[in-house]
Amino acid sequence: MAVPLDQKLEALPPERPLAMPVQDLRRWPGGPTPLQNLKRVTVARILVFGGSAIITAIGTYGMYQVISPANITWLQMLFATLFALTFAWISFSCASACFGFLLLLLNKHYAPKLAALADTGRTALLMPVYNEDPERVFATLERMGRALQKQDAGQHFDIFILSDTRKDDVAKREVACFEALQKSFAGKMKVYYRRREQNHHRKAGNIADFVTRWGGGYAHMIVLDADSDMSANTLITLARAMAADPSSGIIQTLPLLRNRWTPYARMMQFAGRVYGPVIAAGLSAWHGRDGNYWGHNAIIRTEAFAEAAGLPELPGRKPFGGHILSHDFIEAALIRRAGYAVYMLPDLGGSYEETPPSLIDLAARDRRWAQGNLQHMKIVTAKGLHWASRVHLIQGIMSYLASPLWLALLLTGLGLATVARYTKPNYFPDGFSLFPAWPVFDPELALRLLGVTAFVLYLPKVLGVIIALRDPQMRKGCGGTFGLIKSFIAEIFLSMVLSPIMMMIQSRFVLDIFSGRDSGWNTQNRDEQAAPFKELAAKHAVHVLFGIGFGALAFMISWATFFWFLPIMGGLALAPVISWATGLPAVGRWLWRANLFRIPEEQETAANSQIKAEAAGALLQPAE
Repeated sequence: MAVPLDQKLEALPPERPLAMPVQDLRRWPGGPTPLQNLKRVTVARILVFGGSAIITAIGTYGMYQVISPANITWLQMLFATLFALTFAWISFSCASACFGFLLLLLNKHYAPKLAALADTGRTALLMPVYNEDPERVFATLERMGRALQKQDAGQHFDIFILSDTRKDDVAKREVACFEALQKSFAGKMKVYYRRREQNHHRKAGNIADFVTRWGGGYAHMIVLDADSDMSANTLITLARAMAADPSSGIIQTLPLLRNRWTPYARMMQFAGRVYGPVIAAGLSAWHGRDGNYWGHNAIIRTEAFAEAAGLPELPGRKPFGGHILSHDFIEAALIRRAGYAVYMLPDLGGSYEETPPSLIDLAARDRRWAQGNLQHMKIVTAKGLHWASRVHLIQGIMSYLASPLWLALLLTGLGLATVARYTKPNYFPDGFSLFPAWPVFDPELALRLLGVTAFVLYLPKVLGVIIALRDPQMRKGCGGTFGLIKSFIAEIFLSMVLSPIMMMIQSRFVLDIFSGRDSGWNTQNRDEQAAPFKELAAKHAVHVLFGIGFGALAFMISWATFFWFLPIMGGLALAPVISWATGLPAVGRWLWRANLFRIPEEQETAANSQIKAEAAGALLQPAE
């Protein structure tokens, strides 16, 4: 493969290397340097962890009452255990969101200390790319650069395009775009381009290559994704916040979703915009200075990254061995281990990314993420990690194990219902007894438990809507009170039918990974061209069969069981239709006209222009 060499491009500054030693996960000479969290963080942790424990205990005790305490079978015990695990997962999210809601309701915003812009040193804006559309990527970088220049901050930031592109035709376009951007910014802002000959360790290796070659010339680096966009105010505030906090290692923003028109993407954008602030406020509260990193739209202290974040190869074969895929969680954990703070500024704003346009596109990306997160099973016990970092790793693991656990819970529930329907009760299981062991199943308690589960599952969304309704600008941007409530109801319904499909997809991922299948590294689809229905029908064929099977078995048990499982069965049986319809940009534009799934970042004039546009790839240009 012909790869343009750095020397030919003459596009790079003199190297200022930083040593980046590979970290040892099995040994740690001493504990991390203590970082003093404020008392409010301790209070948040007590309330969130304690609250989730109480909610889980209530739900598990309710399940114990529903099944037969007099004669618990192994199937009932399995069902109760699976319920406890899945209920604990949603209980923790609920407790965290409740605390975030309380903070927002009381208007508890904690602004960071900021240094003067002149004291921030130099910050590198890193844009790693891998076979991406160069025109789109460079247009975003130009917009960000122009915005920084308007704030008289261009001289404090340099742009680096770090290419791992393997396609020579795409690389040629990258070089052409780079030369145009460099010429456009001549004398006002520095722009550099580097294409690696070997894309060792993928994105993590791409960033590490920058650090070991040029990291010594930059106090900080802001890592972007190919679909990232950040306002000038946000970039400047991050640099000023890190300069004012010498113990900080990573400061993470809350990236909001935007720029998509398919119904699936618009639903995700609405959910992230309305529910996201409540969730982020809760996470930030109990994370404190022991937080996490999502791999992009964050500022990193370059020296801390070089000192602590050199990633080792994991022992064993892929998919669990080899280089670390989900490197961001591990980098945050290692930087925190070294004594630097990792935290989030959830109120900062001005940080954006894009979501995959369809369910199938999300699944393609999710396969790699699933493997990366399950790899963390080998790392969660690494020496010297802060306990909060271990919790972050466990949460990432559970985000994918939750789907097969949910599937196992449903299958076990159907098994219990089948046994109850077709098995004659044994009233004297232990031989002679004066009193029979009556089978116990209280339908009233079961319905009450279902209500409690639904309450815990949907409460964070309700709280997000309440906060949005209290904000006039937010309320107006979401289509007014009626539009916001309509969108909330539509999101609940759409996520309800999509959830069982995603459950099956992620369960298959987990099965593949434990079977030893590696995900590879594929380019993410960022176009909104809908997939043909025939292709989707083939990909969802197994889901349809499962849905029909669920329905047939539930119907054989009873009408009541059938209706209990109807949302799950319906979502699976109609998976190709749902996947196809939610991936059509035309339907998304119709939803916009119907005042559904709007978000404040969309200007009405820009949106009307987008609706009239014939080009499928036209994008909204939000205000700076």
